[in-house]
Amino acid sequence: MSDQQATSYIFPVKTTGGQEKTVATFVSNRALQKKKPIYSVLALDTWKGYVLFEAPNSQVVDESIQGFKHVRSKIPGMMQYQDIEKFLVTKSMVAELNEGDTVEIVAGPFKTMRAKISRVEQAKQEITVILIDTAFAMPITIDGSYVKIVERAKPESK
Repeated sequence: MSDQQATSYIFPVKTTGGQEKTVATFVSNRALQKKKPIYSVLALDTWKGYVLFEAPNSQVVDESIQGFKHVRSKIPGMMQYQDIEKFLVTKSMVAELNEGDTVEIVAGPFKTMRAKISRVEQAKQEITVILIDTAFAMPITIDGSYVKIVERAKPESK
């Protein structure tokens, strides 16, 4: 880890809802122009109304966000990397799926239908499912992110 990152902190800033990317772009451009040491800017889709800034201290962030209409306020205090790590590291949905699990399809042409997993293809991030409540068993292969787990398969007893 470089000296620059060793002394940096994460500061959350409240923004107008839906303007997170605008604020992130504006503040990062302003910081570059004024040579302010803002190391990174993060606008997460899962955190509506907030932008995170990595900087050496609170004053740098205050000066960079000052006067921009979509900035509501800087949240007092700092955040730790551990607080946002779960949002940065994407976990494969397919890794949590097993053969025999019952899932609900949440996207695509079979949306809202329930199915049972017959095969999991880790490398391609795809699963093959058999639709439940249909006239005949038709296996379909879909993206693993198109499903949510409804019920886990019961482990087989020997």
